[in-house]
Amino acid sequence: MELSDPADTGAVLEAVAALVEADPHAGPALVLYALARTLASPRGGCMYRLDKLADLAPEHRRLAYGLMEAMASGAARGPAWEAFLARLDAAYTRR
Repeated sequence: MELSDPADTGAVLEAVAALVEADPHAGPALVLYALARTLASPRGGCMYRLDKLADLAPEHRRLAYGLMEAMASGAARGPAWEAFLARLDAAYTRR
C-alpha cells in the first residue's frame, strides 16, 4: 500500500496489519512487527535497532516512520493501538 501521509495513524495501522497478515514470516512483516511491539513498551525506552530500517524497501520504511509518528503523537496507546497489536499477534499465532 502506498502511504501518502505517515501521520494518518489509522491508515498506517491498517497497512501494517495487512502486510503482516498477508505473510507474517516475510522480512518486512517481521521488522514492522518488532517495531510495533517495541513501541508498545515505553518502559523499555522504545529501544529499537534503527539499522534494521535499512533492510526495508522505501514503502515499508514509510510504514515504520508512521508507526514511530504514532508513538510520538501519543497514538500508540489506547483501544485502537491495542486492537492493532492483537491483530498482529493473531497473525503469528494462527500459523
